[in-house]
Amino acid sequence: MRLIISDDHAGMKSARMAVFPSVPWQRCQFHLAQNAQSYAPKKSMKSEIAEVMREIFNSSDLERAQEMKRRAIEKYRIRAPEFAKWLEENVDEGFTIYQFPKEHQKKLRTSNGIERVNREIKRRTRVAVLFPNKESALRLVTGVLVEIHEDWVTGKQYLNMNPLIGKYLKDE
Repeated sequence: MRLIISDDHAGMKSARMAVFPSVPWQRCQFHLAQNAQSYAPKKSMKSEIAEVMREIFNSSDLERAQEMKRRAIEKYRIRAPEFAKWLEENVDEGFTIYQFPKEHQKKLRTSNGIERVNREIKRRTRVAVLFPNKESALRLVTGVLVEIHEDWVTGKQYLNMNPLIGKYLKDE
């Protein structure tokens, strides 16, 4: 395992720290941006805050992202102090992708991959509706996951991290 991408779920965070403490964690930038909007002091500021988050996350490198964060904190310290405080305490969790090759960053910045898998499981189990027991549901879900895995292995590769990974992550 080379990276964990998730939202800021307390149980997930605890499990990650207990089982994979040395694996880098990328907090989903989409969810971070959504969370940021809840700190807007006025409804009219939500789109402005969303744009600020987009600018930060679309930065070309970590130094630029840190600079954009610093400017946003300064800009909103008076106008939206709760947002500025939240930004200061949380946004760095979305910067782990800068440890990876630039060509991989767009695909690693959100939890879209696992959410797509979950949607496919839901779509396939919804058709079955009723399962006679837990084992039958587990067989169907396992079959769906095996099918997805085979597509990933034999089909168009979504992301190949093997050749470049050593350059970007410290050896353990």
